Amino acid sequence: HAAVAAADLDLGGGHVGDAVGRLIEHVQRTGGDDRDTVRLRLLELFEVVGADDPRVAAARRALARALF
Repeated sequence: HAAVAAADLDLGGGHVGDAVGRLIEHVQRTGGDDRDTVRLRLLELFEVVGADDPRVAAARRALARALF
């Protein structure tokens, strides 16, 4: 999946905000299995970055808004 691959590159380069933002935007624009794939990858990224990171808390709120 192209959005996931691009986000992984962002994350590998230390660009957490870019990675998360890219995936949240994708969740907002898509549906079905594609949306679920990206949502699950976001949850994995949250674990990698760590729950204590303030960017994760903000990204969780943004993901919730994108889903509902």
